[in-house]
Amino acid sequence: MYSPAIGKVIPISEVNDAMFADKLLGDGVGIILEDDLLCSPCDGIISMIAVTKHAIGITSTIGAEIIIHVGLDTVNLNGKGFEVLVKENQKVKVGDPILKVDRVFMESKNIDLTTPMIVTNCLSFNVSIVQDKKKITYKDELLTILK
Repeated sequence: MYSPAIGKVIPISEVNDAMFADKLLGDGVGIILEDDLLCSPCDGIISMIAVTKHAIGITSTIGAEIIIHVGLDTVNLNGKGFEVLVKENQKVKVGDPILKVDRVFMESKNIDLTTPMIVTNCLSFNVSIVQDKKKITYKDELLTILK
């Protein structure tokens, strides 16, 4: 799994939302976004796009189910500030653009843009964190997922 964004990686346990920090939805990392574009972290298929556009699910070619949840409490924006660049069931490759975020709008609403990227079916895989507390850019390796 590769970085979907430019920013800084933090451990999932440091994300300011217990649902993610306590790994209730799965294991992964948090990314503090420093750009407005998110790209696919793996080869796979877009399996879910939240109605509110704040989260996208991808099923990787090995069956890992990934959710990228942009920001905290962004569900309450009802899609404002997001431009989805893909469709459900669309095939994607590492680095394909999937979502744009209006950072100016988000900052005007005081939105925390910490973005969890989690493997929701992590019990079926061995998930290892490759990067931790480090600046990242697109396609930097973040997670290793083995069956």
